[in-house]
Amino acid sequence: MTDISRRRLIGAMAAASAQATLLGRAVAQTAPNGQAPHFGFEDVVRRARDLAGAPFEAAPPQLPEQLDRLDFDSWRDIRFKPERALFANIPGSFRLHTFHLGFLHKRPVTVNTIRDGIPTPIPYSPALFDYGRNKFDKPLPINVGFAGFRLHYPLNDPHIYDEAISFLGASYFRFLGRGQKYGLSARALCIGCGDNSEIFPFFREFWIETPQAGSNRAVIYALLDSEAATGAFRFELSAGQESTIDVQATLFARRANVKFGLAPLTSMYLTGENDRRMRDGFRGELHDSDGLLVHDESKEWLWRPLGNPPLARMTTFADPNIRGFGLMQRDRDFDSYQDIELAYETRPSYFVEPQTPFGEGAIELLELPTPDETNDNIVVSFVGSAAPEIGKPFSYAYRITSLLDLERLSPNGRAVNTFATTARALGSSEPVTPGAQRFIVDFAEGELSYFVNDPSQVEAVVTTSKGSVIRSSVAANPHIDGLRAMFDVVTKPGETADLRAFLKAGPRTLTETWTYPWTAP
Repeated sequence: MTDISRRRLIGAMAAASAQATLLGRAVAQTAPNGQAPHFGFEDVVRRARDLAGAPFEAAPPQLPEQLDRLDFDSWRDIRFKPERALFANIPGSFRLHTFHLGFLHKRPVTVNTIRDGIPTPIPYSPALFDYGRNKFDKPLPINVGFAGFRLHYPLNDPHIYDEAISFLGASYFRFLGRGQKYGLSARALCIGCGDNSEIFPFFREFWIETPQAGSNRAVIYALLDSEAATGAFRFELSAGQESTIDVQATLFARRANVKFGLAPLTSMYLTGENDRRMRDGFRGELHDSDGLLVHDESKEWLWRPLGNPPLARMTTFADPNIRGFGLMQRDRDFDSYQDIELAYETRPSYFVEPQTPFGEGAIELLELPTPDETNDNIVVSFVGSAAPEIGKPFSYAYRITSLLDLERLSPNGRAVNTFATTARALGSSEPVTPGAQRFIVDFAEGELSYFVNDPSQVEAVVTTSKGSVIRSSVAANPHIDGLRAMFDVVTKPGETADLRAFLKAGPRTLTETWTYPWTAP
């Protein structure tokens, strides 16, 4: 299985084609019913339907040689000139910059703006860019196109335009809330994730509505293509403390019985407190996300710590009506990372909530082994029980929230630390069971501070799908104003068990459910 590298992959399939054939033409100056034209989501749906009925064009056009030979540093040295930003005449709203083609970003994308209901392509011009140290021996063609785009917004300061959202590479996009720095990514769609023949859809064309003065709202339409499916997407960004994106999508399958992953998120986990397989020279932890949070139909909150396994690992959470899921960065302590440049403690969490029911299916979590932090080795998405039918529209909608913390997510006590070690005696006379594995899980928040002075009132409910739980205990952890659960598990050598644990006081459940896969040596 091929590792998913953000620095490579989010460029190797850079979004979208500049060809306007098959994608439809600009909106007519007069609508058939005599009303003023207004380009919208249904126009993109029609184009996706037409595109699905046409042969798939896989190969991108050949880039000019001077762009094709750029390495990463040379490509990164090409920057959009801020003074040429689109929408710059609209006070207090967004500024639009485009990304230049080159390096691994070889597939051009058409970027349009919409004004008064009429879309207009942004023409490529070298004058839009500062090429830095790059020197080209001949002028670039006028029809080069773009690799993607980004929107800037006064997110953290009324006078400073920060990057708020970007679309670059395949169907990847990233966005931020206040006080956040880029880490994980979202994708429009994943196809066959975890298979050796995984397909990476890409955006061919974008349309961005002209924002209103002082508005924190941006509306983006996008046309998706791949050999297995096409799709129309509408993204509505609301930038703020916790920025949100409302996603509306309609897919058209080109193939039958293909596994579609809806609302996919991708992230990086190299090392952390619960997985020390890979170690770094000075950073104790290194990850963009440290756990998967799932809110299921029964309203139970599940917390699954992430890992960097020696072999690819797929975990599924079956649910007939999922309420939400997300990749979270819970550890916000600088001391855990000690990285003053990359600031992992400020990486956002993304939480997905269906706005229309996703139906019967499962959350699939794929964890891939990675030797360093350059690879996005974590992918999660919702996979329906039935694949969309060929040619038949499949529509759904969801919201993604970008957050540092949000109390309504897992409102009871939360698992904040996970440690695994060999079992040892809890008391001087207690025997140690050969082959037992000890797990230590810290829970904080909710009502747990109330029980710090008397943890004996709290019970750890621990179960395992294989083997047995031979002892458990709960102790106060005043350093987190919460409680520490400790339990030992015995399984057969090489056997994999699914562990679950939560805290309760009498009949009251106090925490979310911690869940973890464990394979005995």
